[in-house]
Amino acid sequence: MGDVLFLSHRVPFPPDRGDKIRAYNALTYIAARKRVHLVAFADDPRDWTSPELARFTASHMIVPRTKSKARAAVEALVTGRSVSVAAFADPAFRTAVDAVLARETIDAIYVFSSAMAQYLPPRPRPRTVMDFCDVDSAKFGEYARESSGAKAWLFAREERKLRAFDTAVARDADASLFVSTAEGDLFRSIGGEGAIRIVENGIDTVKFDPKSGFATEQGGGPLIVFTGQMDYAPNVAAVGWFASAVLPLIHARHAGARFAIVGRAPTPEVVALAGRDVIVTGEVADVRGWIAAADVVVAPLRIARGIQNKVLEAMAMARPVVASDAAAEGIDHAGTLRTATSADEFAIEVCAVLAEPFAATKLGAAARARVQARYGWDARLAALDGLLGLEDTA
Repeated sequence: MGDVLFLSHRVPFPPDRGDKIRAYNALTYIAARKRVHLVAFADDPRDWTSPELARFTASHMIVPRTKSKARAAVEALVTGRSVSVAAFADPAFRTAVDAVLARETIDAIYVFSSAMAQYLPPRPRPRTVMDFCDVDSAKFGEYARESSGAKAWLFAREERKLRAFDTAVARDADASLFVSTAEGDLFRSIGGEGAIRIVENGIDTVKFDPKSGFATEQGGGPLIVFTGQMDYAPNVAAVGWFASAVLPLIHARHAGARFAIVGRAPTPEVVALAGRDVIVTGEVADVRGWIAAADVVVAPLRIARGIQNKVLEAMAMARPVVASDAAAEGIDHAGTLRTATSADEFAIEVCAVLAEPFAATKLGAAARARVQARYGWDARLAALDGLLGLEDTA
C-alpha cells in the first residue's frame, strides 16, 4: 500500500491565510492516515524553509516561486496558456515531482489548486483528486465586467483560458473538489464534468475560541473589524468601498465608530485609507485579538468565491457578523449572521448590532454554536477517506 503525493501552489504552513488554512488541514488530515510527500511552491521567503513540515510529512520539497506577474503574462500570451497556469510553470518543480514519483510508491495524488495539475504524470497514474476549492475562472469574469479597455480584455481572456484548462483537468481527474454546492453547481454550468464532490472548509474551534488566551486589542469607540490578505484585489475593493460608502453612514449614528483593516501586505491604496477612524494594521501576530475586540466583524466583499474563512473565524469567536450576500453564500449559517448588499443596508445592519449589545452577544453565541456543530475539520474532510484510499493503513 503506497503513499500520497500532495502538490500545492503555496506552502501549507503556517496556516495563516485562506488557501493555506484549507491546504494545511487537508495535509494534516491525510498525514494522520498515510505517509505524505509534499511538493509545494513558496512565494514568501519566510516559507522557503519550513522545518515544521517534517512533523507531518514523510518528505517535503519547497520550490521558491520568484516569477513576476509581468513575466507570467508574457509567457501566457506567447504560449496561449492561462496566466494562472503560466505563473506556476517551473522546471524545478517538475523535477521535484518526478523525483518523488521515481523514488516512492505513490498510490494517490492530491492536487491543491488547479495550476498544479500541469505536473500530473500521464495516465496510467495513481488515483488523482483535484481540489479546485472554488471556480477561479469566474472571478476573472467578474473582474472583466468591472474593468474596461485592455484590462477588461486580459481578464476576459484569463476567464476563457482558465475555464478551458480547469474543465479539461476535471474530466481527467478521479474526483474534483469544491468548497460549496454553489461552487460545484457553477462549475457544472460552465461545462465542468466528471466526479464533482463537495468538501467544505472547516474551522478550528479550539484555536478560534473567545475563551482562549490571547492579547485583546484595546481602544476607544465601537470597533468594526475586517480581516484578510490585504494585497488580494477583492479584499482591497471591499475595504475601500466600506470606508468610503458605509462608514460615513455609520458615523451619522455612532460618531466614534472605528474601522480596523487587519491583515498582511496592505497595498498603497489600503494604507491611504488610514486616518482618525480607520486603522490599517498590516500583519499582526495573532488576528484573534482583533476579532475578539470587535463589536462587529464585516465582510463586505462584492467578489467572493467559496467559503470565506474570515467569516467562519469571526463566527467561531462568537462575534456578530455582517456579510455581503456573496461572502455569506457558501456558508450554512442558518441565520446566525446578518447579510446586506447596499451601503445603506450595511450601515443599517452594523448600526443595529452596535445599538443592541445584548442581541449582538446572543447572535455571536449562536454563530459559534453553529460552526461548532457544522464546521469541524475532521467531519468536513471525511470524504477524503474513500477518495484517496485512506482507509488502507500505511
